[in-house]
Amino acid sequence: MAADSSDSDSAKGQEPTGGQKPTDLCKGGAGETTPGPAEKISATEQPAATAEIPTAKESRAADDAEATSQSPADDKSETTGQSRATDQPETPDTDGPRRASGESDAKTDEEPGAAEKARDAAKSESDESRPYPPALIATAVALPVVLVVAVLVAAVLARRLPTEREPLVLGPVPAPAATGEACTKLLPALPADLGEFTKSTLVEPAPPATRAWQRPDGGDAIVLRCGLDRPLEFHRASPLQIVNDVQWFEARDDAAKASTWFAVDRETYIALTVPDGSGPTPLQEVSDTITANLPAKPLDPGPLPN
Repeated sequence: MAADSSDSDSAKGQEPTGGQKPTDLCKGGAGETTPGPAEKISATEQPAATAEIPTAKESRAADDAEATSQSPADDKSETTGQSRATDQPETPDTDGPRRASGESDAKTDEEPGAAEKARDAAKSESDESRPYPPALIATAVALPVVLVVAVLVAAVLARRLPTEREPLVLGPVPAPAATGEACTKLLPALPADLGEFTKSTLVEPAPPATRAWQRPDGGDAIVLRCGLDRPLEFHRASPLQIVNDVQWFEARDDAAKASTWFAVDRETYIALTVPDGSGPTPLQEVSDTITANLPAKPLDPGPLPN
């Protein structure tokens, strides 16, 4: 009994913190048995555990309250920092845009160059792989041939076209029968060309009964004179040469590199001076003209020299 009383006294002395009365712990529900001493001891210890639980809750509540109390301060500090940041003027970063602009310009400069190189490479490859059209090949082959033909034709035409030469000057020679019937008949019948030699223009006053021919580029001329006196070199022992029914006497001039042929069997004496290298054509054609226009006469050579 003394133990029970002491237990009850201790139970009375401890007041549960959870708001439950000791009498409530001793009371049972309907149909419940009264707890024994051991159960009383556990019931006595239960209020302490119950007291610990509210303490944890209170600690969590205290933490929440502390966090709540700190959050306004943090919000205030953040708001203050934001206001300070708003009050301070922002310094523009000029170097950044410059660097970005320089990089973009360099990139822009590099990109067109690379693109142009790529286009050039693609174009060269396409040009190399592309075959030449047949028309271009035919033109490349025909063009040199046409040029060669054109040059040849121009050369032939240039040779055939008359070339303007300087008028030829001839000195006077004694010709008493120059105005006679024989010379008047012969000169108009002479040909305009003697082989490669063509008729020349004489500087006035020209000697009477005289005609001359030159090559297209000028040079030494073939000269015919009509109505002359008997040459001093022509005598009975002089050698003669017959060309196309005309008897010719040759007087050689080595200094002038020319020969003067005299027709000695016509009414009047006719002299034909031919430079070396002229060929036989001039003498032959003049002989034909003389034979056709002037009848032959007996020879009249000079006396033999002493």
